[in-house]
Amino acid sequence: MADVHSKTQRSYNMSRIKGKDTRPELLVRKFLHAQGYRYRLHDKKLPGKPDIVLPRYRTLIFVHGCFWHGHDGCRYYVVPKTRTDWWLNKINTNKANDTKAINALKKDGWKIITLWECDLKPSTIERTMERLLKDL
Repeated sequence: MADVHSKTQRSYNMSRIKGKDTRPELLVRKFLHAQGYRYRLHDKKLPGKPDIVLPRYRTLIFVHGCFWHGHDGCRYYVVPKTRTDWWLNKINTNKANDTKAINALKKDGWKIITLWECDLKPSTIERTMERLLKDL
């Protein structure tokens, strides 16, 4: 099946996707700040550059996009119909890197919390944030 966009348009669309300061990440940061939590962002010294670092609680929060991190069983994770092998390789590499980083961080005594993009949709965000507070 052919892509519905031209190669140039698809390239432009993909170039606009951010890796930091995404909408789901900003929702979590705003919520934590309102609750009185203070944190650091994207610490390059830590494996996997966690999205949110709460040093006082020795806790790290990863906010994963369902597509980019291959959220199994999620309706937002759909394998593209074009260049399928390339995309599967990319997503599987992301998943392997996530696992490697989380294992290294746990070994160093960090508590890891992973939030998925689908958990931060309007219908589920309240439940997700309640669970986040309990986990902290």
